[in-house]
Amino acid sequence: MSAPIKVCHFTSVHPEKDIRIFYKECIALANAGFEVYLVSTGTLNNKEQGVNFISVKKDTSSRFSRLFKTRKEVYKAALNVNADIYHFHDSELLPYGVKLKRKGKVVVYDAHEDLPRQILSKHYIPVYLRKFVSYLVEKIENYYSSKLSGIIGATPVIESRFKKINPNTISICNYPSLSEFNQPIDWEHKKEEICYIGGIFNVRGGTEMINLLPLINARLNLAGIYSPESYKEELKKLSGWDKVNDYGFVNRDEIKKILDRSILGLMLLHPLRSYIDSLPIKLFEYMAAGIPVIASDFPLWKAIINEGPCGFCVDPFDLDKIAEEINKLLVNKDYAEQLGKNGRRLIEEKYNWEVEQQKLINFYKNQN
Repeated sequence: MSAPIKVCHFTSVHPEKDIRIFYKECIALANAGFEVYLVSTGTLNNKEQGVNFISVKKDTSSRFSRLFKTRKEVYKAALNVNADIYHFHDSELLPYGVKLKRKGKVVVYDAHEDLPRQILSKHYIPVYLRKFVSYLVEKIENYYSSKLSGIIGATPVIESRFKKINPNTISICNYPSLSEFNQPIDWEHKKEEICYIGGIFNVRGGTEMINLLPLINARLNLAGIYSPESYKEELKKLSGWDKVNDYGFVNRDEIKKILDRSILGLMLLHPLRSYIDSLPIKLFEYMAAGIPVIASDFPLWKAIINEGPCGFCVDPFDLDKIAEEINKLLVNKDYAEQLGKNGRRLIEEKYNWEVEQQKLINFYKNQN
């Protein structure tokens, strides 16, 4: 009987129990019979759910220290695993991915986001430099990616971009797992509450959500990390803040509790290029939880939401129209529940991790 294929995932940026990396990809591969290792800047050095954790100390003295010191230590730890397949998750590790490829390893880059487009909205990069930095990053990312064994994109748009430079490219989307969202949906105990779960930034509609609250008959369950941290103080000055249940960062169990008590989920992201083509996990988690979605009217999101239909797409800056749609659902909970059921049906039929994980396993098997 042949030994199992040894796989090493490694990241210098993401937490050791990142949802996509650990809970979805690593566990799926372990369950499929692969010998799986995960190198990260965490604290674990044990085995959980078939995944062997290897931790590297993170240099937190500066962004540049992480870039030059931490990523090298992560690479060295990954190299020591001597895996058959290496799968990394950060663009800053691309040069090390190519090093591993030159050593005869199968090396896969998992592009979680369209980095060049994201740079155009990074608050820590001066506005006058963003286009140049975006152009430069795309050239570098493309150069290294063309030399790797394969690319995995987190969305079809990312897949399309990389397929032009590396034909062995597929998309593995961050859809929710049916096994995680498997509890009955109880609409009788819903509160007069709506929710937003995710990073709380101005460009993700933070200000619009708070300014919306005086116009609707519900409170907002807000769960996530503020960026920058000072942004929370700005929001607290707005008149709608007194209708906010501020949870901060929460774990997976708390997320499900918030979804269970909420009538609908918000996604009022601004129309930035990096958002327009994205597939946020919160969209599908709202659907999996059986609640309607009120989302920005981006073509990709509109196509999914109208497919149900499982909610409404709106101009994220038209607060009066958004409030009108929300108040309709608050008054007519039977209609809200039906929209929620439509979304849940789509998750069960196609937008689920169980479908995506089989694509991942097949992709791995085709590398040898």
